[in-house]
Amino acid sequence: MVRQRRSAALPEFPWDTLADVTALARSHPDGIVDLSVGTPVDPVAPVIRDALAAASSAPGYPTTAGTPALRASAEAALRRRYGITDLAPDAVLPVIGTKELIAWLPTLLAIGAGDTVVVPELAYPTYEVGALLSGAQVLRADSLTQLGPQRPALIYLNSPSNPTGKVLPLDHLRKVVFWARERGVVIASDECYLGLSWEAEPLSVLHPSVSDGDHTGLLAVHSLSKTSSLAGYRAGFVAGDPALVAELLAVRKHAGMMVPGPVQAAMVAALDDDEHEAVQRERYAKRRAILLPALQAAGFTVEHSEAGLYLWATRGEPCRDTVKWLAERGILAAPGEFYGPAGAQYVRIALTATDERIAAAVQRLSAQ
Repeated sequence: MVRQRRSAALPEFPWDTLADVTALARSHPDGIVDLSVGTPVDPVAPVIRDALAAASSAPGYPTTAGTPALRASAEAALRRRYGITDLAPDAVLPVIGTKELIAWLPTLLAIGAGDTVVVPELAYPTYEVGALLSGAQVLRADSLTQLGPQRPALIYLNSPSNPTGKVLPLDHLRKVVFWARERGVVIASDECYLGLSWEAEPLSVLHPSVSDGDHTGLLAVHSLSKTSSLAGYRAGFVAGDPALVAELLAVRKHAGMMVPGPVQAAMVAALDDDEHEAVQRERYAKRRAILLPALQAAGFTVEHSEAGLYLWATRGEPCRDTVKWLAERGILAAPGEFYGPAGAQYVRIALTATDERIAAAVQRLSAQ
């Protein structure tokens, strides 16, 4: 018997469907402005690169748990930057980029057939992919009432949201946390954009005002890709419930999921230094300040987008039509349908392009 390949059960990789409009955008006389993917373009701060270089003679295996220095730096940064307290260093675990963790989290937690994973109605596609890899079923829901009598195994939260930039209010976070705690449901809060607030102040699920200092059943996922431009380093970590972190660590040891030693040293430098993070945040703020009004002047309605690296915009038409309209002007955006059926008339427009390319996009939009 020939077994079905695992890839056959997965949806088509979304960005593979953009070949035609990518070619159209590239044909613009002044080149493409690629705002479709949130990949950093700004240089890595010297303090981080120096730390990476200094640790580059690393012939031995790194520890899966992370160095004591890394775990302590992550705990201190969470406390200093986001007000997260009551977190022990052994409740932190480095990961090989947070996409890897999200893709394998249900499997690592022994969630599978017969279990349900809840993801936001508009969500980063890897939440669903991770559930499918584990054999679990997926439910898209933004409120507890949508769950009915179900007791899911895992609930994903994402605030600020990718793709919408929406920030979940304190009362909503508290309601979900205490509902899940009463039922023994794990919450994984994807907080990769927590440090990029513009019009609202997001809170971590681990913040004492949300959790009352009790991290039972809670995992917060943090990435250095956005705030420190370290997407190429694959540098992230998960923190929260010590028992859940210990379970993840035990399984990851067997699977050889180790962050390279030099990258761990670079992460320490990034987490200990707030100056470079503030500089990067200001870069994105300036790009947002010119791109947002340009989109509005060109007839777009921008919804949510209070925080994060994206503008969630619509022209009131099918998203692929909007993507083509932009591509005709040399601008590439992501169709909202990538993130769920509710995004059918939206596009996600990233702030992750150079100042020169953002200015080019603004000029093209204003030429209408």
